[in-house]
Amino acid sequence: MENLKLKAFENNMRGKRTAVIGLGVSNAPLIDYLYELGARVTVFDEVDEYFIDKNLIQKLKDYNFDLVTGEKALHSLRGFQVIFRSPSCLPTTLQLKSEQKRGAIVTSEIEMLLNTCPCKVIGVTGSDGKTTTTTLIYEILKAGGYNCHLGGNIGIPLFTKVKDFKEDDIVVLELSSFQLMGMEVSPSISVITNISPNHLDKHSSYEEYIDAKKNIFLYQDVNDKVVLNFDNHETKGCAKEADGKVVFFSSKTKLTEGVIYDDGYIKECKDGVRRHLMSVSDIHLRGVHNYENICAAIAATSGLVSQEVQIETIKNFKGVEHRLEFVRELDGVKWYNDSIGTSPSRTIAGLNSFDEKIVLIAGGYDKNLDYTPLAKPILDKASAAILMGKTASKISNAVNIELDKEKKVFPLYRVITLEDAVKRARQVAKAGQVVLFSPASASFDMFRNFAERGEKFKEIVNSLE
Repeated sequence: MENLKLKAFENNMRGKRTAVIGLGVSNAPLIDYLYELGARVTVFDEVDEYFIDKNLIQKLKDYNFDLVTGEKALHSLRGFQVIFRSPSCLPTTLQLKSEQKRGAIVTSEIEMLLNTCPCKVIGVTGSDGKTTTTTLIYEILKAGGYNCHLGGNIGIPLFTKVKDFKEDDIVVLELSSFQLMGMEVSPSISVITNISPNHLDKHSSYEEYIDAKKNIFLYQDVNDKVVLNFDNHETKGCAKEADGKVVFFSSKTKLTEGVIYDDGYIKECKDGVRRHLMSVSDIHLRGVHNYENICAAIAATSGLVSQEVQIETIKNFKGVEHRLEFVRELDGVKWYNDSIGTSPSRTIAGLNSFDEKIVLIAGGYDKNLDYTPLAKPILDKASAAILMGKTASKISNAVNIELDKEKKVFPLYRVITLEDAVKRARQVAKAGQVVLFSPASASFDMFRNFAERGEKFKEIVNSLE
């Protein structure tokens, strides 16, 4: 069946004055697509042209597209009919708002995907756990025989591939607050794993961050479904704003309806009856936060595949790289890479995933987050903490305040580089303990992203003799 929405978009783009914000690799397929459609494109990027991939610059020249670069690039954003913003360019950006007032359509690759997709879309957001939950949903559906497409924050840009999607396919998206902000369309099945303060260096307030997350379900109808964390204050409160069916998951409450982790088991709750689905002893993933992710994935895929497929896939799932990833054991010490730990709440979840005493390596770029809640979990679960980066002082101050309250002594070490941190952890950790690299901070002071940071950590640890 012909995709009429996509056809209308393609017909409408010919000759349109179009701006694309950001010349990253992820936008390259969009630029190719707009060229095929005959749009008149100008690309804006706030970095200096020197730092942009030369092949992408040559492509723009071949297409006869314009390129504006530098920190004041957006000052030239004027007179466009359609603007594709990147996730890092929020819709509150002054130049975008000005163009919108003049009549420009401001959209994004993700929003156009949702507007033109001919098949079911499952979207996952949250402050923590969204990549694991998204990937697990994708794996469950694939095992159930669906032709699935993985995108959003992970996978590949999907909008340019919509023309190849069939009605019985399923798209699974991981969605950040930056992608959701300003959206006026929601997936038919939506999941919010949790909401806690994050990215407050970019969002004007915590309220703005929460409101962006809510867009994942606010435009659903009564035939849709939203999966919410019953234990999280913000997500539980979302239920009263949902038009679709609400399904809760929990690790703290014995629900009468939903999916829960309770007493070592994942359970399905229906009409007040709780049925065991699987023991967590049969699961590779560690930690209550991961059991919550599993509950969310089961709730999202319920009715699409059999419980047997769900259970078998979950038992075989070994997790996602950089998320409590086991690296190696050396001299009786187990080393774990949790570079995805970019916020205090995520690092707290990592600390709570182990029964062993932990030597924690933490610190990095400051997202203007409060590190006070991290102090007590560090003292309760760790035998030492090794701190680096811009947030080292914040974490250290929070721990010292807690130490004064508890009248305790605790070893805190300050280092400059990740190599120094690993060397000190090697000296401090004892056999039977765990070294956990979970920074509770972003990576941008030393690395391009959490993945590069995690790869470097693994490289250093694997070189130890």
